[in-house]
Amino acid sequence: MPNDYFQFQQFRIEQSACAMKVSTDACLLGAAADLTHATRLLDIGTGTGLLAVMAAQRHPTVEIEAVEIEAAAATQATANAAASPWGGRIRVHAQSLAQYAAASPAPFSHIICNPPFFRQSLRSPNAARTTARHESADTLSFEALAAFAAQFLEPPGLLTLLLPPPEMRELERVAAAYGLHPATRLVVRHRPGSRPLRHITGFRRAVQATAETELTIRTAADEQQYSPEFRARLAGFYLAL
Repeated sequence: MPNDYFQFQQFRIEQSACAMKVSTDACLLGAAADLTHATRLLDIGTGTGLLAVMAAQRHPTVEIEAVEIEAAAATQATANAAASPWGGRIRVHAQSLAQYAAASPAPFSHIICNPPFFRQSLRSPNAARTTARHESADTLSFEALAAFAAQFLEPPGLLTLLLPPPEMRELERVAAAYGLHPATRLVVRHRPGSRPLRHITGFRRAVQATAETELTIRTAADEQQYSPEFRARLAGFYLAL
């Protein structure tokens, strides 16, 4: 059973009220997103607030908005942000993405999201966990995510998403209809030679060749050891590194 909190080097994430706990996936997304030109960032479906806090740690001046539809999770994300050293730059909104869009927020230089992706699998009896894990028309569809980004992403801005490869291919198809195209792709594998687990893809408005790189989480020789590239990515966050 997951702990009620996850301790990082510079902050702590409480997660007892959140359906989706801190995961390796989310940590990789938070560490891999290119924040070079970020000035105003939106974290869609923030959950515990992890991605928002990681972005604040990585970038000293970026202003961060975060949206979370589940009230209990939004409350916990707000508390996690406030308890971090960067709480003054993070604002959490307890509402759906559609409600947030209706308020016409200022454009963003970077939008980040770990979207729901279990589109065909059985639903969880836990309603909050279902909302967090499953894409549906009444929560956060790929269509809604792409449409929002097309409207509120600055012209040179970046949309960074994490999904399993089949779902990412579907999202790429949907995003293309809104003028958003993959510019970068990080292929995540458990160990060298294993099948890809996740794609972390950066979308821009310009059509261009996709720059692809790979990362393995564990070494080939020892399943218990993190790979050098994983250690480099998470060095400023994990206590064990």
